[in-house]
Amino acid sequence: MAQAFVRKGKKFVGVLDRIERSVVIDLLDQTRELVAPEETEKTGDPFTDLVAGLGDEYDPREVAGRDPVVRRILPDGHRDDPEASAEFRAATERNLREQKTRKLTAAIDLLSGVCERESRIELTEGDAVTLMMALADVRLALGERLGLRTDEDSLKLHADLNSEQALEEPRLTLMYYYEFLTWLQETISLALVD
Repeated sequence: MAQAFVRKGKKFVGVLDRIERSVVIDLLDQTRELVAPEETEKTGDPFTDLVAGLGDEYDPREVAGRDPVVRRILPDGHRDDPEASAEFRAATERNLREQKTRKLTAAIDLLSGVCERESRIELTEGDAVTLMMALADVRLALGERLGLRTDEDSLKLHADLNSEQALEEPRLTLMYYYEFLTWLQETISLALVD
């Protein structure tokens, strides 16, 4: 059973059993698949590779319109100016996707590297920050799927989880995942400031 991350000297130590780690890894991987940039063949020339990464048919408005989760994780740079937002997205989106993909991959590697029989996870400060940031992206994705946009939405989520009413299974599972990841991320952030 999961135990909060705490600082122990220069390490950050927490406990996740095999099933909990597996769920977190799966959610990290699903989020990584969602934000990963399309692969392009590298030429070795930085400018050519940058332009090629945009693609011949690159339309930032189309990319942002595909999935609300993508819009949540990769928000518009200018909410009130669609044209400026499209230009900003065209210039920054691939790099942001690559950064997020690297963080999510690093977090997956951290949790995958734990021995199957072990539940104890020891992280360096850098690893703890990486995991915390990766969990933030997964929470954004789950939050969007759950329709969480305001404090009132979050309060309703808590009320629904604590109520006796029957909730449909897929939504209930997402709610529990969201709550668990919120707790996990919070324990890491508290340990980091301890």
